[in-house]
Amino acid sequence: MATKKRATTKSEPATAGTEGVSRQKEVRATAKPVYRRLRGYAFDPSLSIRLETALVNQTTYKVMWEEAAKGTSDGLTAGPVGEYLEVVDYDPASNCFYEPVDLNDPDILAQDGLSPSEGNPQFHQQMVYAVGMTTIRNFEKALGRRALWAARDFRGTTPKDAFVQRLRVYPHALREANAYYSPEKRALLFGYFPASSDRPERYLPGGIVFTCLSHDIIAHETTHALLDGMHRRFIEDSHQDALAFHEAFADIVALFQHFTFPEVLRHQIARTRGDLASQNLLGELAQEFGEAIGNYGALRSALGDTDPETGEWKPHKPNPEEYQTVTEPHARGAILVGAVFDAFLSIYKKRVADLLRIATSGTGVLPEGALHPDLVRRLANEASKSAQHVLNICIRALDYCPPVDISFGDYLRAIITADADLVPDDDLGYRIAFIEAFRWRGIYPRDVRALSVDSLRWPAVRTSQTFFKPLADQIRTLVGQFAYFQSRRQTYEETERISSELHDWIEIEGHAQLKEFSEIAGITFEFGLPGLRGDKQKKGIPRFQVHSLRPARRVGPDGDSLNQLIISLIQTREIPVSSDNVSSPMKFRGGSTLILDLDTMELKYAIRKSISDNSRLERYKDYRRGSTIEGSPRATYFKRLTQAEEPFALLHRSSDYGRP
Repeated sequence: MATKKRATTKSEPATAGTEGVSRQKEVRATAKPVYRRLRGYAFDPSLSIRLETALVNQTTYKVMWEEAAKGTSDGLTAGPVGEYLEVVDYDPASNCFYEPVDLNDPDILAQDGLSPSEGNPQFHQQMVYAVGMTTIRNFEKALGRRALWAARDFRGTTPKDAFVQRLRVYPHALREANAYYSPEKRALLFGYFPASSDRPERYLPGGIVFTCLSHDIIAHETTHALLDGMHRRFIEDSHQDALAFHEAFADIVALFQHFTFPEVLRHQIARTRGDLASQNLLGELAQEFGEAIGNYGALRSALGDTDPETGEWKPHKPNPEEYQTVTEPHARGAILVGAVFDAFLSIYKKRVADLLRIATSGTGVLPEGALHPDLVRRLANEASKSAQHVLNICIRALDYCPPVDISFGDYLRAIITADADLVPDDDLGYRIAFIEAFRWRGIYPRDVRALSVDSLRWPAVRTSQTFFKPLADQIRTLVGQFAYFQSRRQTYEETERISSELHDWIEIEGHAQLKEFSEIAGITFEFGLPGLRGDKQKKGIPRFQVHSLRPARRVGPDGDSLNQLIISLIQTREIPVSSDNVSSPMKFRGGSTLILDLDTMELKYAIRKSISDNSRLERYKDYRRGSTIEGSPRATYFKRLTQAEEPFALLHRSSDYGRP
């Protein structure tokens, strides 16, 4: 790869007199950009060398314009290095650093960033930054707050800064067919590798494939990091859905970001004649990667697969038995991805039904030939809206998930509850579409009596809430300041301080009502359960953790607003588990997600995974005993290393990035 020297910043034209200088400053103060426009691939470089897709594969990302924080001169510097991301282009295999791109260079700004190029490392840096920031922005819009990365864990006694301001991104970190998010390094590492010789008609045998140039892979890995920043315990292999959920959710975000590219969307609507359930680019992930390693199609698809024998594409048919039999995390995650994409297709079809009736004079059968450009545009608009709505629903639901032991059924309940809270009038049947799609795949939550919206919503807290009243005014005042904090660091430090105060208050001041709170929160304050840790003599109650505290301000389509505080509590028991006559301790966790309405200061939901739930404990023991069976996730990925040692590197490290 050729390097490109950083261009020298041009000096400003001289102005005559003080009046001219003042006038120039005034214009700059009133005309700050909102977005930075950066060119990149909509999918990956492979589609730019195909005549059918070459003209639509280049898109322009609209990235938040990063201003220097008040009192600093940082802004976006060469790398790029900004508020959220720090691109470090070191290639260990070649033992070299590539010249960092300066996106503030006037020549680069004037042409909406560097031109897409497989051979220019500076464009690679631009690409990972543009897609990463786009993914971050989608999370922030849906959640109603700034994104935070997972804090550093320090096991020693030396005090260090736990706040992680920037996620590091290494575009050329690995010379292998892999890319992954590293929880240990708080970084994204992208690999590059020679293409297989199995598909010479599609790829130059031995030609270099860069994972950092795939929108889908960048969005997927960034989502792993964002999800880890919200739910640190979701990467623990506590049961079959745990790792599969992480993989599925990262695929969901990457898939639905496809619908933000207007040229691609109109192109695919026209090609499929509006039928997005047929084979199309929007439902496929990592086309170049999949084919470069020898597959007959994309790495993964929410719609169907190409038969390697006949070359014929066949759609997926929902099979409810798969959820009971499939265990490999990527294959199991594909069940969840398929359910969400089916829900999207149902919503899209309902939104365009009137357009198709008009276009077909009520017959529902489109005439032969190309669709009218106006119809294509209207269908594309509805597809884009539907996809953005579904993406927002899926991200918002993360706040309504239990903090440990997440299952696909839990996620369905979180989706239904979060959407019903923000959009009470479901006039287009979004929630029914999700329920139906999950039912087609055999995904049923535990402990529900019916698959109705009312039955699937998390139950509201009905018991006395006097436990929270002494803290109500203090919490309301502190959380109300979050929107005015000048930096993400301040948000992190304040939430940590409030979490500490809440922990101390529960531990010291709340003893009189601990039993009541224990029933609500799914943790215990008595040493009656085996495996609980804590200083019984000094503090008198078992150890617990205020795991996270997250504010959320959201506004629904009808103007209804939600002002919430999400509190996660976690408690741990160390339980011995015997497998093959070998006994080893395991960490069994319980706790709850508490959703507090900041307008009324009432506890609305307590989404529990109780630490004293014996049936859940037995299921966990059975899962751990079976984890040594060949083919199980733990036996496949964590045979030699502990789970803390780069779980995503192990999950993704195979001959084809997630298909062992």
